[in-house]
Amino acid sequence: MSEEKDAPLPEGWEMRTSRSTGMSYYLNTYTKKSQWERPEVPADPGEIRCSHILVKHSESRRPSSWREETITRTKEEALDTLKSYRKQIVSNDSSFVDIASKYSDCSSAKRGGDLGSFGRGQMQAPFEEEAFKLKVGQLSKPVETDSGYHLILRTG
Repeated sequence: MSEEKDAPLPEGWEMRTSRSTGMSYYLNTYTKKSQWERPEVPADPGEIRCSHILVKHSESRRPSSWREETITRTKEEALDTLKSYRKQIVSNDSSFVDIASKYSDCSSAKRGGDLGSFGRGQMQAPFEEEAFKLKVGQLSKPVETDSGYHLILRTG
C-alpha cells in the first residue's frame, strides 16, 4: 500500500486528506473534481483528454445547437465571444466548466465541455493539432474549425 502512495500521480492530480473522514482522496486540480480512487496514469500516451467550449456562427457547418435553433452570429462575433470567455477564465472571473455548461454550442456542454479521451484522427485537423500541442491544464487560444471557434482545455 505504501508503494502505491509513493508512485507519482498523473499530472494535474493531488492527494488530499478529507477533514471529515481523515481518509485520503484525489483532486484533479484542472477540473476541480475529486474521487476516492487513485487516478491511473493513462495507458496509451497516444490518447489525450480535453474539454472545449464551442461558439458556432452562421457559416459553421451546422449553424444550430442545443441553445439556438438557428445561429445567426457572424464569424467575427463568434470569435469576439470566445475571446471574452477566455479572458473570464484566465482572470478567474468564471470557471471553464461554468462557461462551457452555459454557453458552449456543443452537446458536451452538459458535461462541462468534457469530450473524453481521443486519439489522433478522431477530431477535425485544426482542433487535433492544437489539442495535442497543449500540456495538461493548458488552455488554448481560439481555434477555428468547420464547426466554429473552440477553446480547448487539456485535462489528461
